[in-house]
Amino acid sequence: MTDHPIAPSLELVQQWTDEIYGGPGVVAASDDICLAKLAAQWGADQELEACCEWLDREGWSGESRQLRAARSPKPLSLKEQALLKLKELQALLQFQNVDSSCIRRALEALPND
Repeated sequence: MTDHPIAPSLELVQQWTDEIYGGPGVVAASDDICLAKLAAQWGADQELEACCEWLDREGWSGESRQLRAARSPKPLSLKEQALLKLKELQALLQFQNVDSSCIRRALEALPND
């Protein structure tokens, strides 16, 4: 898989919160974003396990292990986590005229360990 967990975009979470809270204008809270990410990852994990179980039953257990290893999310580095959190904060503060470009550039300059 990619090096990123399965998660809905901030725009999709905003669309969902618009529907839940009765229309546009309510900015998605960080709890809403976190819940959406957890739900998306849970759904993806359930589907992966169902596919791997089917492969096992059909006699493809080696391929099942390979699929699980390839499609399981890799842990994000601290740098990647910080950049994602910054992106979430930017979405939440988009109407506050907050410039976070200096923070983003500093995070991007860090090594990728």
